[in-house]
Amino acid sequence: MSADDAALLLTAADRLEALAARTTPGDWRLGGLLATRPEVIAHGADGGTEHVAEARARTAEWIAAVSPALAPALAGWLRAAAAQEPTDPEAAGFARVLLRRLVATADGETSND
Repeated sequence: MSADDAALLLTAADRLEALAARTTPGDWRLGGLLATRPEVIAHGADGGTEHVAEARARTAEWIAAVSPALAPALAGWLRAAAAQEPTDPEAAGFARVLLRRLVATADGETSND
């Protein structure tokens, strides 16, 4: 990996962490009364909740940044990590959290990750 690539990765990681720090905190889960109109609710460590839509000023940039446009790059990263020996522990950790959250969402359950 070149120094430019390393700098790019570190910059992206820093910006993602900074964005997450100013976004509505908590464990985001689907909820609401109508299955056809689910709501995203942030569950805080203190037990409080906040509808993510009510915090648009803090969440809009996160939603736009982590859009489906990232799926090809993330899937490519996971596939590349799977082909390496030993497996990248950060990639494996990301995959574990993602799969737990996707299963919980598909089953209509909540997740604590």
